Amino acid sequence: MTTAITNDDDRAIHSCVQRVAERPSPAGMINYTDQLTRLMEDIVLRVPTLGHIDMSRVLVFARFGRSDAEGAYATCHAISIPSSEPSYYFWRDRRTGAMTRRSEWFVTKSPRVEVGSSTIDYLISFCLPRFCDQTIARAQKQDSYPGAAPWVAKLDTVVHELYHVDPTHQGIRRLPGLNGKTTTRSHSPEFFRDVVEMTKLYLATRPDPELLDFLTRDFKGLEQRYGRVTGTTFRSFPSYPQRYTEVLTDQPVIEPGVRVEPVRAPSLRTQFTADDLDVREFGPRASRRVLHKRAA
Repeated sequence: MTTAITNDDDRAIHSCVQRVAERPSPAGMINYTDQLTRLMEDIVLRVPTLGHIDMSRVLVFARFGRSDAEGAYATCHAISIPSSEPSYYFWRDRRTGAMTRRSEWFVTKSPRVEVGSSTIDYLISFCLPRFCDQTIARAQKQDSYPGAAPWVAKLDTVVHELYHVDPTHQGIRRLPGLNGKTTTRSHSPEFFRDVVEMTKLYLATRPDPELLDFLTRDFKGLEQRYGRVTGTTFRSFPSYPQRYTEVLTDQPVIEPGVRVEPVRAPSLRTQFTADDLDVREFGPRASRRVLHKRAA
């Protein structure tokens, strides 16, 4: 991907950043994940490379993450991956290399998540309050955005997670490798450069400052302006929909002399709806449930 950013674009970017900084915001509670969803809806409309994304099939939710701890700011979770091929775990004798035992045959499957009339293909989680306190310096993005406001690092992260959504909806975007073949890598220098170009392109389109206003505040600033910072979560918080294993009903013939170990099926849910969503209030050290469930 190559996108030329002209001098006019640079002026538009700085103008957009300045208009966002000058815009007042009303006091009151803010649902951070709802704000992120609205922003993503605008981004995929304005950035052609992300135009394949149907935001009705993407669910944004919050996870807890302290600002003073290490860890990711956000993560894209693909739940549209087809079931895996049947497989098993096995153990070998260290001396002879012969297989001594194995697990039952199983497949790995994706949970089904439906919100309203939409089937969700991707979940994108944001760690609060850690994401709110991300800055260009903290994320080491100074060279990519020279002279930019600190909050642009958060916009870069939003674009980054959207870029993981594969156009084929078969999982996380795979990157091109040697000889035109794809690799299993999810990041590369080219990936990060594309994200920077798309972030600058989005700002150059002069988006509504109202959509970006919430990004300009760190967590303390959000609490001062809105009072309470909330976000959509799953009722099973801190758990969320994840791929799970399912033992095959018809097991292949057992190899002679090989002990078969049963697969311990994890206690993971396999289906989710809007009734499984909550709203939680996030603080610097913990979160607490606000509503029993979130309206669809």
